[in-house]
Amino acid sequence: MRVLIIDDDPGVRRSISLILEEEDYEVLTASDGEEGLAMALESRPQLILCDVKMPRLDGLEFLDAYREAAGEGLVIMVTAYGSTELAIEAMKRGAYDYLAKPFSADEALLVLRKAQEREKLWEEVNRLREAVSLERRYSGIVAKSEAMEDALRLAEKVSRHPTTVLVTGESGTGKELVAHLVHDLSPRKGAPFIPVNCGAIPENLLESELFGHVKGSFTGATSDRAGLFEEAHGGTILLDEIGELPANLQVKLLRALQEGEVRRVGSSSPSRVDVRVVAATARNLEELVKTGEFRSELYYRINVVRIHLPPLRHRPEDIPPLCRHFLAKYNRTLELNIEGFAPAAMKVLLDHAWPGNVRELENMVERAMVLTEERTIEAELVRGLLPAAGAGLEVDLESLPADELSVKKHSARLERTLIRRALEVTDGNRTRAAELLDLSYRALLYKIKDYELDV
Repeated sequence: MRVLIIDDDPGVRRSISLILEEEDYEVLTASDGEEGLAMALESRPQLILCDVKMPRLDGLEFLDAYREAAGEGLVIMVTAYGSTELAIEAMKRGAYDYLAKPFSADEALLVLRKAQEREKLWEEVNRLREAVSLERRYSGIVAKSEAMEDALRLAEKVSRHPTTVLVTGESGTGKELVAHLVHDLSPRKGAPFIPVNCGAIPENLLESELFGHVKGSFTGATSDRAGLFEEAHGGTILLDEIGELPANLQVKLLRALQEGEVRRVGSSSPSRVDVRVVAATARNLEELVKTGEFRSELYYRINVVRIHLPPLRHRPEDIPPLCRHFLAKYNRTLELNIEGFAPAAMKVLLDHAWPGNVRELENMVERAMVLTEERTIEAELVRGLLPAAGAGLEVDLESLPADELSVKKHSARLERTLIRRALEVTDGNRTRAAELLDLSYRALLYKIKDYELDV
């Protein structure tokens, strides 16, 4: 902790410095009030020991000037013996405490440690207030890590403007929650929020879903139908998994974003739409641009402000508050009374890699709450619910016979195991499983059929 000593007596400065340096305080000194004020505002010490009687700027004048300049350090006034009225006046003006000369080393350290404890208490109070404020302000999104708080603050900042936003991050990190947050904090919050998963809708139906169609434009089009862009008029549309958008629709989406109008399938006239677009993806759009799978013009059009959500394995400090959040949620919805995770169980959770991120964690917490026989969830149950790293993938190469060394055969076995694991982690959500496997949605569908996976 940094302490500034302001006293015109060099002997006093030296003796107090020696006392504090022995206790590992970082000590700065100033010989009068003016020098002390300049040093206090520049170095921002947490504690200031200031003599009352000094030339140029006395202690009370220093205190007034320091508070007027919004100084945040705690000021302890050093007064002459018997100057009680002066000490009380200093505390009325904002001093934290006072020391009466002459004082012993123990007396000085006691006052400083009291001030230090007060400072720590206020820091903790402010941290808790900020945490509560964040959760209220950000629609209940639970975040303690600096990276997630930065992402949420950026979402709050950009929400006030109609700017297009790109939310990136692995599957299960909360991209749709953040997109909804951008909408909820914006002037459009009273209008529709329309999410659409570009990878979950068959390609031949996606254009009609997005832009609508007119009667007779294709088989089954028995009436005119507005698309999701028109339904989101005045509000926000979330284009989730935008990296899965087919090339021909990328061109039409770019035109809609640039011109603010859409054309229904089979129609010759466009319709004006006022829609704020938030795009989201777990894929690397820069690589897709390089390979020609994603149009560079569309990439630059949607990547105006990017909000990146880090994976859960990079922010383990979010795991305990997320667990408390899910415990409260499922105690309420499942009518349970589970108190929490045992310390050993929490360590297991903190050590897990969480490939499915927050979604996987929530799924595990719910299962553990349903299966536990105790009020506290123990480590043994958690270990049983989490897959061992690499489980099911090992092959004993030394014991394989010579006619079983086919790379193709074992690659297929590994691929099948990985696909099954990805589907388990994502509760059968094929879009999210494709993200984890680094496959396109259509490639995953083909492999599920090819391997005859019962999902």
